[in-house]
Amino acid sequence: MVASLDGTDLRLLRELKENARENIASLSKKLGIPRTTVHYRIKKLVEEGVIEKFTVKPNYKKLNLGTTAFILARYEPDSGLSQREVAERIAALEGVYEVHIIAGEWDLLIKVRAPSSEEVGKIVVDRLREIKGVGQTVTMVSFVTVKEEL
Repeated sequence: MVASLDGTDLRLLRELKENARENIASLSKKLGIPRTTVHYRIKKLVEEGVIEKFTVKPNYKKLNLGTTAFILARYEPDSGLSQREVAERIAALEGVYEVHIIAGEWDLLIKVRAPSSEEVGKIVVDRLREIKGVGQTVTMVSFVTVKEEL
């Protein structure tokens, strides 16, 4: 079932995306609608799966995970594992934050976070490349994150 969102729902989503901890009274004032309506709409958005979960956005530098890298990997079909199984094994590695099965020259896009580029290297060399089904990799370390959304 596809949820039908109106302008108020979209504004509510933007506000919650900016600060999911904002209380209903404050949202009610910002949106110009009654608190009960805000509460109902949030509940409806959750029930319809438009909002999957409420979460936090950590400051990774303060968590000593200030180095972000993106890794392109090739899938080896002769491994005896499906591409999805390989992706799931990669996703289970500590330090891996995202795994995407992609189209094009490469098969997987992986996002990792670590304290330093040396630690990113350890993730790639000591753990990622040891996974059966992972072929060639290319690692790109991010200098600066300009935009990142949850």
